[in-house]
Amino acid sequence: MIEKLYTRKEAAEVLGVSVLTLDEARNTGLISYIQYTENGRVYFTESALEEYIVRSTHKARPKAEHPGSSFRRKKEQLPF
Repeated sequence: MIEKLYTRKEAAEVLGVSVLTLDEARNTGLISYIQYTENGRVYFTESALEEYIVRSTHKARPKAEHPGSSFRRKKEQLPF
């Protein structure tokens, strides 16, 4: 089955980023693309968009047990 090809504008909308951000990701090799002719239009496949999302997604930090607290020790708990 042939995958749908997304234009830069469509791909940016799907990813929720600007076209400039998408171009930067493309130029730095963070997302794969298709370009049939040199200096021609650029297209993205759905699988390329999915791979980019996976690579760009980071796990959230664990929620603190007490809201407003941090992972730092209080001064009185420091060993020195």
